[in-house]
Amino acid sequence: MPKDTNKKQDNKKQDSKNKKHFMKDFKAELKRVIWPTPKQLLNNTVAVITVVLITAAIVFVLDLAFESINTYGIDKLKQIVDTNQVESTNIVDENAVNEQNDASENEVSENETNENSTTENEESGNTTTDDSNNVEE
Repeated sequence: MPKDTNKKQDNKKQDSKNKKHFMKDFKAELKRVIWPTPKQLLNNTVAVITVVLITAAIVFVLDLAFESINTYGIDKLKQIVDTNQVESTNIVDENAVNEQNDASENEVSENETNENSTTENEESGNTTTDDSNNVEE
């Protein structure tokens, strides 16, 4: 078991060395960083805020434009569709009425034709007879 305890102690020593080494490297890297001057920081901050505001304004204007186009466009499309539906319904209704009128006119004209032919036959004294009765004997 003494070997296991030695390994644990060695691991702890290496961990502490690694942590110390990491902190030293970290500080060294921070010293190498070129930090911006206050003037550069102000200029960069103003540039970023300006770009963000311009982008926000463009998105806002586009949003309003698309919303108004969508609202008025949808309303116009609804009106067009409603008008087309009403017109197509009217056309279908007119066609149905015309077909009914045509059918009733045909019936009336057929009835008139039958009445006229019956009236003509009665006036002339001719009655309709079966051809088989007219055969000479």
